[in-house]
Amino acid sequence: MKVLHLIGGGDVGGAKTHVVSLLAGLKPYAEVTLVSFREGDFSGEARSAGIDVRVMSGNPLRGLRPVAELAEGYDLIHCHGARGNLFGMMLKRRVRKPVVTTVHSDYRLDYMDRPLANMTYGLVNRFALRRMDYFIGVSDVMTRTLIRRGFPAERTYTVYNGLDFSAPARESDKASLAAKLGVPYAEGDVIAGIAARFDPVKDLPTLIRAAARLKGDCPRLRFLIAGDGRQGGELRRLAEELNAPVRFVGWLQDTGDFFRLLDINLLTSRFETFSYALTEGARAGCATVASEVGGAPILIDHGVNGFLFPFGDGEKLAGYIQKLYDDPALRHEMGDRLHTKAEEKYSIGTTIQTQAEIYASVLRRRARAGRKRDGLTICGAYGMNNAGDDAILEAILLETRREDPDIPVRVLSRSPLETRLACRERTFHSFNVIAFARALRKSRVYLSGGGNLVQDVTSRRSLWFYLFTIWLARKRGCRVVMYGCGVGPVLTPFNRRLTARVLTKNVDIITLREESSLAELAELGVRGPEILLSADPALILTPESEEKVDSVMLKQGVPPDGRYIGFALRDWPGFAEKLPAVAEAAEYACHAYGLTPVFVPVERGRDVRAGERAAALIGCSCHVLRETGSARLTIGLLSRMQMVVAMRLHALIFAAGQGLPMVALPYNEKVGAFMKYMGQDLCAPLESLTGETLKGLIDRAAASEGGREERLAAVAALRERERVNGEVLSRVLKDPLP
Repeated sequence: MKVLHLIGGGDVGGAKTHVVSLLAGLKPYAEVTLVSFREGDFSGEARSAGIDVRVMSGNPLRGLRPVAELAEGYDLIHCHGARGNLFGMMLKRRVRKPVVTTVHSDYRLDYMDRPLANMTYGLVNRFALRRMDYFIGVSDVMTRTLIRRGFPAERTYTVYNGLDFSAPARESDKASLAAKLGVPYAEGDVIAGIAARFDPVKDLPTLIRAAARLKGDCPRLRFLIAGDGRQGGELRRLAEELNAPVRFVGWLQDTGDFFRLLDINLLTSRFETFSYALTEGARAGCATVASEVGGAPILIDHGVNGFLFPFGDGEKLAGYIQKLYDDPALRHEMGDRLHTKAEEKYSIGTTIQTQAEIYASVLRRRARAGRKRDGLTICGAYGMNNAGDDAILEAILLETRREDPDIPVRVLSRSPLETRLACRERTFHSFNVIAFARALRKSRVYLSGGGNLVQDVTSRRSLWFYLFTIWLARKRGCRVVMYGCGVGPVLTPFNRRLTARVLTKNVDIITLREESSLAELAELGVRGPEILLSADPALILTPESEEKVDSVMLKQGVPPDGRYIGFALRDWPGFAEKLPAVAEAAEYACHAYGLTPVFVPVERGRDVRAGERAAALIGCSCHVLRETGSARLTIGLLSRMQMVVAMRLHALIFAAGQGLPMVALPYNEKVGAFMKYMGQDLCAPLESLTGETLKGLIDRAAASEGGREERLAAVAALRERERVNGEVLSRVLKDPLP
């Protein structure tokens, strides 16, 4: 492929490093030409890296025609910065090529303290950005910011600033490095530092105040600040006024020696995309303290390989610096962990490969853009803060992308923005019938599920809604699949007749997650669709990384190496009366087996309140988790339990996937059906639950702790059945429309 890059040419810092290293590394994947609208350090450095550079200086309008003529010979145009975006927008209609832009920083903050520039360059950039075809954020946080601001999620990608990690992690001769930089150094000094523009967005005054606060408690601690900018005089005056142990070392063309000199790397920014200063510090093996903004939490797992503090909180910043100052072993341990993670995930090789894959995806999507019908629309109980339903959607999308990574997907959700952020697909509100009907007109397949959607226990209106979507999908000409579903109970005679009629006449294939649903369909008299027994799609998901799980636990005061019994409760009719029984059993597990109770929410909000109510009745130490994040993070948190007691079906599914002993408190047939499917009988129905009953089940679960292999074997059998879902999806995406 051939790619034409457009950039202003005055870039410095991370943006310059990113573009030059990326384009130089793309040579095996693409023929690249860089158009710079200014001659200078940037264009010179790009030429030195072997990049084909064309400089178009002078009046930008006069340069449009030659750039357009040049662009005709390329497959796509890739823009960087305000001027690159402006030219990309103007070229878009002339050359009919896909136009991609990389958003290197928050365009709303680029001219934060320059009102005139903001009203000119900033306004033009914001206008041009909205007219690009595809978008690349230089961190997941930047991508999420774009999506929150209305940029199309399905056309927005993420690529991280990568570095070459071939250099040694640490430099043992600190004195020589200090001498090269003109910095006093004595054996035993601890050097903390930051490399940043002297700009308000970097919030360097917070660092200077923290340094002043620490000078009495940390006598061998030295602070270095590398960089320059408009705030230079103000920062120097502040350091002098506070008598802070800070030394300004000026702008450094090559920051490698600076980071190798540091023991503690600092970042105090109000906003970042994915800071090169963090990855350069990680490459040098520095322990790191960073403000919890932008891409910092992506790289740094708080308490595991570094520390994060709320931006502007100088007291917490100082506290974490002192903790690292006081503990040399912790500094080395965190530095090594951060280096390992950054080398594995954020090397320049990974960045280049990701960028090449993005180009390939853009060209494939462009080629299929003219199809009248393409892709699928998915409807389920999504966008309701339920990790179980989120897990189902994540699993469906995983199967879909395995089959076709570029397939258009549209998702109905009660919280379209949150679902859009999570799945990076087009979404619309579940009750937006007009948008739904339009989506069906463009889709080949309508997928209902998974989950227990066809039932009238929680709400008859819910049943009618999902039956209506199935009917409308058929009327709009889609293939209709019910995917990994539970069915029933459907109680009222009218609803049973309606369900049988709609499913018989409008559904092509139904895959079911348990045998009881198969029996329910038979009793309803559903005969038309192909009906297959599978398993819950969420079974294919794996836990989040150990480092991320550790970090989430530490933030909430839960030591990752403890022994725990997890409770996944939900507020349900009759639940309040059973709270004393749950609390009694939790306290028993603590005293009898040394298992600290941890209440893990599956549906965020309501489950947290249920856990808090139970915890209030317990006389021993316990924890209520309030942040569980994604479905994979919930799986990771449950994997740290020695045993799980759950009302929630997906808490049991997640626990089963990790081979954990589990006790079910069924409030609904689907919970007991899963345990039966697993060959497990440790169940106590909610309506008859007592403290003695639950304590007895905990005893039996504890005695079965050695049966992990048998439980994993049962899960493996379920996962084999779950493959039916993927096979059906593969088939219907290729089948002709009805």
